[in-house]
Formats: sequence, structure tokens, C-alpha cells
Amino acid sequence: MKLRPAALSPAKSITCDRSHKSYDLCLINGPALFDPKTSTFFSVGHTNSTPSQPSLQIKIQPFPRKSDKTAMSKVKELTITTSAPPNLSCGVTHTSPALVFSAGGYNGNFFHEFMDCFVPLFITINSHFPDQDVILTIADCNDHWARKYAELLPRFTRHPIININNQTITHCFQSVTLGLISHGRMVINSTLLPKPKTLVDFQSFLANAYNENTNTSSSFHHTKPKLVLVNRNARVGRTILNLREVKKAAEELGFDVTIFEPEESTSLADSFRFIHACHAMVGVHGAGLTHSLFLRPGSVLMQVVPIGTQWLSKVYFEKPARVFGLEYIEYKIKQEESSLVEKYGANDLVLKNPQAFAGANWSNMRVYLKTQNVKLDIDRFRIYLKDAYKKAKRLMDKEIKLAY
Repeated sequence: MKLRPAALSPAKSITCDRSHKSYDLCLINGPALFDPKTSTFFSVGHTNSTPSQPSLQIKIQPFPRKSDKTAMSKVKELTITTSAPPNLSCGVTHTSPALVFSAGGYNGNFFHEFMDCFVPLFITINSHFPDQDVILTIADCNDHWARKYAELLPRFTRHPIININNQTITHCFQSVTLGLISHGRMVINSTLLPKPKTLVDFQSFLANAYNENTNTSSSFHHTKPKLVLVNRNARVGRTILNLREVKKAAEELGFDVTIFEPEESTSLADSFRFIHACHAMVGVHGAGLTHSLFLRPGSVLMQVVPIGTQWLSKVYFEKPARVFGLEYIEYKIKQEESSLVEKYGANDLVLKNPQAFAGANWSNMRVYLKTQNVKLDIDRFRIYLKDAYKKAKRLMDKEIKLAY
């Protein structure tokens, strides 16, 4: 089949908004052909170019971290043009628009996959395609990522998803949007959406995707609040060195404790069902706490904040937790609870003034994020656990009462 050009000028057939700090958004306002061999989207919905209106050619990396060179180095660059394609023959013709974005960046980091991809995707869908009549067209989509989010991705669209990596024939669309809209770090600004949505709506969207309609009946048969103790792999830093002692302390207070050490291969559907039934989550600041998205309102999130991570902890997990209606508890470790004190000494700038040490140099943050582990003061930590237990048991008792 061949596309029939419409009467649009080249200047109007492609529009781009590059005014935002974190993302670019480009639109092909009419029929378009995608050639996978050259990673090019051809706008065919315009009149022929003239000397006064030459053909346009625009490059875009459709990922919402455009100022982050490290992330963007892993994002495919696509071309948009009003130049005539080699031919107008469509291998596959679609009757709906395409939304093109990348799954690159920090792919493999659970937190960034949500902050940089799924939350912006939720925003973009609700901004431009509320009826979900859109074809997700994904670049940098490896097979593992596609399998990991196999239950979630189809919830954004009514159509089969296109993995650009696997395409060998041309595709034709009614129109094309390239890029994802971001409102900030793990933020949905309801005032910027046609119909107000918040992170709470995103959380409900996740529950529906994983076939959970707030079904917590399994927790009604427990006499102890369920606590999930999130631990990080030792090779990535911020591990709890005395994890068994922490588990024992929580159990002595009355918690039913499960240690959760998520891996890349961990099933998200299984993780959701397990965590959704828990009354509390405890863990050190890190990607694993992204699973707090799966907690019910009223559940407890206790975040252990290592040296030098105060700002990150607040923005990435504390603020969203309060939006979700979680009972947030923060445990800021002291110098003697950090493994850094053995390496640098208590009087070193690394420990005395993390903000001055790190400054604007993100590579210095690796000291706090990659080389630091924690050994919690059990007597001190137990005080915080008591507060967590009180709040978690209150939720459990309330649910049992409502069930009967």
C-alpha cells in the first residue's frame, strides 16, 4: 500500500518542543513512514519542498533525561524528515498514531525504569492518548526488559507493541509522537494534565496491570503484621551488614519478617502480590525501595538513609511515599553505622560534610552510593522498629475488623 500525501507545508508537518529541561517532544502531524534500516521517520503528509521551504531533518533521542550524558549515550538517535522516502510502500499500515520512546538510559535499574520510563509514559498517554488508541513503538528494547514488563506494557495501549530493534520492514502510521513527557523526579503534576492524575492513579494502574484489585484477604489470616526487609546485593553497595540481627529484632517485636533480595529475574507479578499483602517495608535507600509502589495506603515504609544520601532519599522515596498515603519513617544512620568511617576516619570531609565533598561532581557521589555499607545500631534501630510495628499492627487490625 502507498501513502497519499496531504496538503501540509514541511514547516507545519513536523513540530518539536525542545523547551523542557529533561525531554524533547516532536510530532509528525500527519501520515508518516518508518524505515527501520535508517531509523528514520518520513513525514509524507506535506506538499513538496521548494527553495523557499526546503526539506526538514531533525534528530531526536526520545528519552526524558536529555541533560544526562551517561544515560543518553545508551539511547538510540532517530531521524525525522520531510524528505521523500526511497519509496512510499508500506510494509505494515496502521490506522492509529505511534508513540515512539526509548527504553535505554539506565535500563536494568528498577528505580530508573519507573522514574524515566513508566511514570513519563503514564503522563504522556494521559496527556495525548487518553483513549489508549496509540501504538507503542519502542527503541532500545532488549528481550529481557520486554519480558520483565510483559504484563505492564499492554496496559498502556489497545494495540500490539512494536519493538524497533526487531523490525525489518517499513511501518506507516496516521501520525507520530516522539518522546515522553516528564514532570520531574518521580512526580506527576495533576495541574499539567487535561484530566487530573497523580501518583496514586499510577499506583492503581499498576494494581490493575498485575491483576490486583486491592485483594488483601490473605493478610486477614495473620496474627502478626507482615514486614518485608529489602536487602541490596553486596556488589552494588548499601548492604545491611548485620541483616540477621535486624531481622531478629523485628521478629522479637512481633513482626512476621521476610527478607526480600530482588534480582533482575524476579517476577514483578509475584513481587507485587507478595508486597501488596505486607504491612511494612524496611530497607536502605536504593532501587529496591521502588517496590514501595506496591504497598497499600496505610502501610509503613521505613527508609534507612546512609551518609550523603539525604536529598536523594527525600526526593526519590519520602515524597512519593507521602503521596501514596504510606506511613513514612526515616532512620538516618550515624557515622559509626557507616562502613566509610573505617576507610576515611570520622574527621574526614567525606563524613563530616558530604555536601561539600560531593559538590556538583556526581562521580564523588559514588563514594556514598557504591562503596558504603551500613551496620545498624540495633538498640537505636529497635526504637524505630517499635514505631513501625505500632503503625503496621494498626493497619492489620483495621483490615481484619473491616473484613468481618
